[in-house]
Formats: sequence, structure tokens, C-alpha cells
Amino acid sequence: MSALSQRLESLDVLRGFDLFLLVFLHPILVSLIGPIDADWYNTFMIQFDHVTWEGFAFWDIIMPLFMFMAGVSMPFAFAKYVNNGQLDRKKLYLRIGKRFVLLWIFGMICQGKLLGLDPSRFAYFSDTLQAIAVGYLFSALIFLNFRPRVQIVIASGLLIAYWLIMTFASGELAGVVYGKGSYLPADNYAEYVDRLVLGSHRDGVWFSEDGSWHFSSDYTYTWIVSSLNFVVTVMTGVFAGLVLKSSRDGWKKVKALFLIGVAMVAAGWLWDLQMPVIKRIWTSSMVLVSSGYCFLLMSLFYYLIDYKKWHKGFMWLKYFGMNSIVAYMLSAMNFRCVGNSLLYGLEQYIGAYYQPLMTLCNGLVIFLILYVLYKSKKFLRV
Repeated sequence: MSALSQRLESLDVLRGFDLFLLVFLHPILVSLIGPIDADWYNTFMIQFDHVTWEGFAFWDIIMPLFMFMAGVSMPFAFAKYVNNGQLDRKKLYLRIGKRFVLLWIFGMICQGKLLGLDPSRFAYFSDTLQAIAVGYLFSALIFLNFRPRVQIVIASGLLIAYWLIMTFASGELAGVVYGKGSYLPADNYAEYVDRLVLGSHRDGVWFSEDGSWHFSSDYTYTWIVSSLNFVVTVMTGVFAGLVLKSSRDGWKKVKALFLIGVAMVAAGWLWDLQMPVIKRIWTSSMVLVSSGYCFLLMSLFYYLIDYKKWHKGFMWLKYFGMNSIVAYMLSAMNFRCVGNSLLYGLEQYIGAYYQPLMTLCNGLVIFLILYVLYKSKKFLRV
């Protein structure tokens, strides 16, 4: 933990907005589906669920936005390692390596079954924090060793490399042929690589009573080939950070972020005609679409918070934004027992709305923890 330092406020607020949706609002909205049981609410909730395969809903922005903001912070955070005009590379590389390792471990705690202490059941690569770790590590190395124009070329090259792999590579596993341009859930090349490399340590694997394991047909997320584009997603955040850190005036920054966002969204949906926008395998077209939306959100929040100084009504989001890793980790925990202890007996009066109330109590406990940490100026830095 470290004390509060000077930061880009719009970034903290936007990060807080992202984590508030994930940790607090979304669980409550989902818990109300049953009690409300109305067509209008089910239609509304389509935007608060991931698309099954092709396409993009509002909820699909949550993970890319988290990764994007890891990139936005990079030009600001790394500037702290410059002393007398010289970059302390050794100290910075140690920090980058430490963050990579910690994010990977936290990801395994959240979704990789690390605390089950059974190595045979570990899922080594399965969580948002690990996607951030990979994207952050390679984006940091690219940012530190190449000029901005070269960084753009590298990011573009990774998008094309992903497309080439998915279009032309193929492989066979257990009698199934994968790849050759397929973007279907069951036989795309990214699916093949994950099954081949991760095997029984892939998330979604289920075990029989005899100890044998099987791939779940319902688990369609991929991680290894997708890592090429995890890096690009973080790099797009770096590019936004460079715009925000530049010497141009505030309004020009707002316009630059907005125009870049519009161009990326348009390019992504145009590419969708050939390579579908699919978040679950992190296609190149999806990267452009999602990062474009991230640019637009960054433009809006920078305009409101840092340019117009409209702080009122937004600053509470910093409770989530300035301890985002803590918020994310807390979301994997269950504090509903607090609500059950305090409000036991109400279920007979409110019926189906009792469980949404417990979900609200869970969110309020997390909010209180983050509030206390913020007020005491304790922030987890990894």
C-alpha cells in the first residue's frame, strides 16, 4: 500500500466506473432478473451480458476497458522513474516484472484454483488479471524501447499476425481439425492452441469420478493466441496516455481521443465483414471496436473531469478506481452472510426480492471496505 499521489483524475474515475459496474451494479441487476420477470427488463439486460459469440454488447467493454486503462497509466507511471533526465531502467524493469508476477498470482487466486492447493486442478491462464499481466509486460517493453511511430507499427503488426494465424494455421487434435480460417467456437485455431498447450490445466475442464478429464464444450474463451491482441489492447491505452500526457491543450486532447475512437470503431466494424468481432477469442476486429469505444469513454471522462472540472457527483467512483485490484479481488468473495445475519427474517415478507437484497448488502460491504481504504489513503500498488 502507498499514499495518494498526483494522478490523472479522469483515469481514476473511469477506472472506478468500470469496477463499479463489475463489482457493484451488475450483480444487483442480474439478481433482479427472476423477481422482475418482465420482457422489458430481459431486453434491457441483454446489454449487461456477454454476447454468446459474434457481436458486441455494452457488457463486453468491461474487460477491454480495464486493460486499456492499464496502458493509459503507463506514460504517467513510468515518468516517475526518470531522474536527472535519465531513466532508471533496472528499477523500472524490476517493477514491471513484479507487477506481472503479482497479477498472474492474483488471477490464479480468483479463477485458477490456486488456493485449492491441488496442482493437478490448477487453471494456469484463465483470468482478466492474467490477460492484463501479459498485455502490460509486453506493452511496457515496447513502450520503453521504441518510438511512438514504431509502437504503432508493432501494434498493427500484432493485429495482422493474429489474423494470419487464425486464417492460415491449422492443427488436428483428437480427430478434430482446427483452424483454416474458421471462427466457429468448436474448431478455431486459438481453441486448438489452448487445448494443446494447457490441456487439463485449461479453465472449463471437468473431471470424472475416475479422475479423467474432459474439455467443456461450453467454455469458448481462449488465451494463448489471444495474447497477441491482449498486448494490442493495452498498447491502445498507451497511445491514449501519450495523447493525454502531451503538451497540447485540453480541448485538442478531447478531440484527438474522440476522433481516434471513431476511426477505430469504424475500422473494427468494417473488418468484421471478413473477421468477426468476437470477444471470447479476442479477434483483431474486436480489439479495434472495443479500444475505439475505450477512446470515446476516455475522451468523455477527460472532458468532464479534467477539462471542465465537473467533479461533483463523480469523485466517489475513485473509491473503486484507486483500488481497482482490491475491488476486483473482493468481487470474488461472498459477503452476503453479513446481510443474512442482519436482515434474517425479512425473506418471509419480501419473497423473491430477498436474494437481490443480499446481493446489495454484498456490494455495500465491498463499497465500505474501499471507502475506508480510500479515506485512510491506503492503495494497493502492484
